[in-house]
Amino acid sequence: MNSREKFSSRIGFLLICAGCAVGLGNVWRFPYITGQYGGAAFVLIYLIFLVLLGLPIMTMEFSVGRASQRSAARSFEVLEPEGTKWHFIKFIPLIGNYMLMMFYTTVGGWMIAYFFKVGTGELSNLDAKGVKSAYDAFLADPFQQILWMLAVTMIGFLICSRGLKNGVEKVSKYMMSALFVIMIILAVHSFTLSGAGEGLSFYLIPDFSRALEKYSLGTIIFEALGQAFFTLSLGIGALAIFGSYIEKDHSLVSESLNVVILDTLVAFVSGLIIFPACFTFDIDAGSGPGLIFVTLPTTFNSMTGGQIWGSLFFAFLAFAALTTIIAVFENIVAFAMDYGWSRRQSVIINFFAVILLSLPCALGYNVFSSIQPLGIQTTIQDLEDFIITNNLLPMGSLMYLLFCTCRYGWGWKNYFQEVNSGKGLKLPAITRFYISYLLPLIVLFILFEGYMAKFDLPWCFIVPCLFVIYVLYIRWQARQVYKSKSQAVSE
Repeated sequence: MNSREKFSSRIGFLLICAGCAVGLGNVWRFPYITGQYGGAAFVLIYLIFLVLLGLPIMTMEFSVGRASQRSAARSFEVLEPEGTKWHFIKFIPLIGNYMLMMFYTTVGGWMIAYFFKVGTGELSNLDAKGVKSAYDAFLADPFQQILWMLAVTMIGFLICSRGLKNGVEKVSKYMMSALFVIMIILAVHSFTLSGAGEGLSFYLIPDFSRALEKYSLGTIIFEALGQAFFTLSLGIGALAIFGSYIEKDHSLVSESLNVVILDTLVAFVSGLIIFPACFTFDIDAGSGPGLIFVTLPTTFNSMTGGQIWGSLFFAFLAFAALTTIIAVFENIVAFAMDYGWSRRQSVIINFFAVILLSLPCALGYNVFSSIQPLGIQTTIQDLEDFIITNNLLPMGSLMYLLFCTCRYGWGWKNYFQEVNSGKGLKLPAITRFYISYLLPLIVLFILFEGYMAKFDLPWCFIVPCLFVIYVLYIRWQARQVYKSKSQAVSE
């Protein structure tokens, strides 16, 4: 245990954790979903849920990692009470990290590819129709899809092969620093556009009447809740490994809050970059993924110096994708290392494993395009995304919650002691009721609602199921508290 690698600095830990959390959900999904659901009003609700939902679960992942000094592959075995079966939880993180990389490597490859396409002028002088045709042709070309997926995978594992300090930590510092510099340059440029005032007003000044023109308040709240939950990629132990690499100098509430702030900062500045451009060039900010690969490249073509600004923008996206990929690759490498493999062995085996697992997504837009697993016009990536986003993330988060709050798991006492070890902000004891009883209900709701949205299931079917599960959970928790008090009295 003493020979376990450690970060060389606190800033290294914070930047790599932020890099893991900062991904395409921040710089791609956050701006367009904000535009779709009313701008600043959505952002305000999102920030509230980020603190109420994301922060507590993040502290749990860090706590389990730091206390066990293991990755999610072995942490539950180290901390679980003797004779219990909590170690079966590890299959959610094991599957989740590989599943995430099955499509994230392909999408990350798109960002690097578009950095070169825009930078070399391949998309210059094309109108919107031409840019759309180029995008469709890019997806339909299996050679390009595999090439860029291989490039991303090779870069990620090459960095991991150099170790924690000399590879993952050092490169993540440079990448995150470059990410912030590019963000500031792009944001300052966006402020000079003619539509900057209108775009920033839409983004920064809450207007609930505007937000409610198209959607109900319940819909907006749920979307903000979902974005706050999914943006941090909680539940699959992706952050737990980095908890195992740090000392107990600082409380995990402070560390988690710093990561959440950095993650939110990147998402927030992404909006500062995109919304002024949308209002300047009359772009629908809520137009979805096409905003990145079709609408914005067309916009760059109409800008003075657009080739430079477009290159910087896709460099920004590429760094965001790569920091996440490197962090998750480190997690995957650590899984095998916790079972006795060397770093070199783990990197080599997992390099080929990830390539093999990524092929269905890379070929899903061309060779395997006839496979539409979730209905007409869906792809293999849609299925993979659904499995992890709507299943593994909420299920894993729920398991971490139960493990850290239940008496027959690791337990609230151990979690509370670990999360508050070190200087900095402390988790108040008064939060126990919320974290133990209300937070699991919210996560259950997210899990069920994901199925409702995907398969159009009626509320009359979901609500009773949710109610019964929650009542059983409350009774189980209450029984544990009663047994705990009875045992204390008898002693």
